[in-house]
Amino acid sequence: MRFGKAGGVLACMAALLSSATMAAGKCERLVATGSPDAPPYSWQDPKDPKHLIGANVELLQQVASELGVKVDVLSAGRRDQALEEVRSGRMDLLLDTPLQVGQLTALDYIHPPLQLNEYLVWTRHDAELAFNGPADLANYQGSLSERARLTPAFEAFAKAHLKLQPAQNLTQAFQKLVLGQVDYVLAGRYSGMAMIQSLGMSNDLIARGLPVDRPGLYLAVSHNSACNDSWLRGQLAKKLTELPISGASEAVLQRNVERWKAQMQVPLDAPKH
Repeated sequence: MRFGKAGGVLACMAALLSSATMAAGKCERLVATGSPDAPPYSWQDPKDPKHLIGANVELLQQVASELGVKVDVLSAGRRDQALEEVRSGRMDLLLDTPLQVGQLTALDYIHPPLQLNEYLVWTRHDAELAFNGPADLANYQGSLSERARLTPAFEAFAKAHLKLQPAQNLTQAFQKLVLGQVDYVLAGRYSGMAMIQSLGMSNDLIARGLPVDRPGLYLAVSHNSACNDSWLRGQLAKKLTELPISGASEAVLQRNVERWKAQMQVPLDAPKH
């Protein structure tokens, strides 16, 4: 009987190991996409336009490598096209999406987010702008890139209380600020920093105070992806939890800020962000 019990235990263990191996090996290749115009997080590779590069791309590739899964990060066109490719299951992962309640029927958002995009208030160095919190901005004229992605709560606050002129992109928003057409610009910490340095505006503009918004940029798995299973979602969540602790996220971000700045130098009429 003892031998029988032991044999049963061994058989159960073998079955569990087998199922774990099958789960890990079920999907050996993932196809991901994201925004082609959201540096330093993701943008189209000027040397290889079929692919995306950026901080979120590198972090996903690092995580996938640790899981023993190959990942290709392809450009699917505009943000809405990238979303549709993943919703349909033609691609497996979206790597830089804000959490949208309306997409929960099509996507599984992996927590925590890959990054938190901190939106800061940028002003001219000599501006006499009294700013202790978002409510103070109601007294001034601001600008925001049409490509900005804010949290629903802050977006509602901005629509109700702030005077924001839309700009086609961040370049245009900062130019409005330097020319005195607006009092401030809302822009991401890293994208703003890289942009003003690339445009030669570092001596003119400064970021003030604490972030006014911190939207998460999430990794999302399509419900229609053949790779979407509990093993993959659990392993991705585990690895994303470990990233900030290791300091990898910050290092990758800084590297890609420098990468984007270098690309912005030649030429300045390249695709603007």
